[in-house]
Amino acid sequence: MGECGDCCKRMPLESRRVFVRFNSSHGFPVEVDSATSIFQLKEVVAKRQGVPADQLRVIFAGKELKNDLMVQSCDLDQQSIVHVVMKPGGKGQERNTAGNSPRGATGAPEREPESLTRVDFSSSVLPTDSVGLAVILNEDREKDAPPAGKPAGRPTYNSFYVYCKGPCQTVQPGKLRVRCGTCRQATLTLAQGPSCWDDVLIPNRMSGECQSPHCPGTTAEFFFKCGAHPTSDEETSVALNLITTNSRDITCITCMDVRSRVLVFQCNHRHVICLDCFYLYCVTRLNDRQFVPDPQLGYSLPCVAGCPDSLVKELHHFRILGEEQYNRYQQYGAEECVLQMGGVLCPRPGCGAGLLPEPQQRKVTCEGGDGLGCGLVFCRDCKEEYHESECIPLASGAAAQAYRVDEKAAERARWEESSKETIKKTTKPCPRCHVPVEKNGGCMHMKCPQPQCQLEWCWNCGCEWNRSCMGAHWFDV
Repeated sequence: MGECGDCCKRMPLESRRVFVRFNSSHGFPVEVDSATSIFQLKEVVAKRQGVPADQLRVIFAGKELKNDLMVQSCDLDQQSIVHVVMKPGGKGQERNTAGNSPRGATGAPEREPESLTRVDFSSSVLPTDSVGLAVILNEDREKDAPPAGKPAGRPTYNSFYVYCKGPCQTVQPGKLRVRCGTCRQATLTLAQGPSCWDDVLIPNRMSGECQSPHCPGTTAEFFFKCGAHPTSDEETSVALNLITTNSRDITCITCMDVRSRVLVFQCNHRHVICLDCFYLYCVTRLNDRQFVPDPQLGYSLPCVAGCPDSLVKELHHFRILGEEQYNRYQQYGAEECVLQMGGVLCPRPGCGAGLLPEPQQRKVTCEGGDGLGCGLVFCRDCKEEYHESECIPLASGAAAQAYRVDEKAAERARWEESSKETIKKTTKPCPRCHVPVEKNGGCMHMKCPQPQCQLEWCWNCGCEWNRSCMGAHWFDV
């Protein structure tokens, strides 16, 4: 009996749609599958545009794609945007796109920049050796090696995370892309790929060559996109450079669990915290208004372990708070900014407008711009309605309140005082060890609950239990 042919053993080809932007102008979709080569993609574009296929160049993620590459090996996901441009000049100026590596003057192959889809910055975030509260990391080559069937050199986890301001409204895996700083088209090919976060985040640090017609641009401008859904050229996301995949299984400094996504504080110890605990840390500090106002960074938080010089520099990490809490964070940050500048906040509930009166001005009127002020005239010193007389000082240790309460109601609402009064009415101290003992019905014969004491004594006369107590008031109420 014959064997089944190879055609039955092949994996089904994955179909996908990519968007082609021709010569940085109009765009159109092209249907491809995982086995489509880049030259076949060129042929489709050439037929549509009426130009020779061998005069086209395909640019994606900062690199020119060679003719013999397949779509599946180029990391072209569903609805990815590729730029196709015409080669400048004639055939004598054509670049090597046949699959051979370019060679330098010595004949040795030149090092080509790695595609941005394969870049991994985790080594610049996670330490190779950490002390203190963080776990010591070991270099595990076998663990970091890609599993069978995965292309060598390609990370098996997400290298970047972003906050998606679009439909996701949450932290998502991100995609790193690059464009020309002059024409702002994604047609720039990098001279050398980025090796760390500084290469990406610091402007004008990396360079390349823009392939758009008539554009002399050489400055690389990096940007990020959300990897959870298709995006247009204009849809960008904010890079969260402290969040990374926990590829080394480091335990969270707070809950001691191992989570897949973690935030790494940039303190000396690089303490790691999971995103759930980071959220709780942010909410707790926000509720207590314990964020740190920094003149350079803004309203931020340090490492949860209190390490020095560890403030979070990219404030978009606090987007993890969610829309409502993040709006409150921004409000508190603006208020702290006003206070740091010597201003005051309107004390009227529901207003809280930031005001910048003259330094020695005691009478303050809430007259916010664009009619936002409530019109309250108040005293700068005590935050009460304005008065010519001296301010009434608060009692020692008391704090200013946003509203007043009845004094008698305040007396009754003291939890500790109420507890003491209850203990006084329902308990008596043991005659020997003086521990309060509660009498909950029954006779006058009491026994101290303390294991070290266990004195038997009379509730009525407060002495050690004896025959006189038994005869006189054993069962008195």
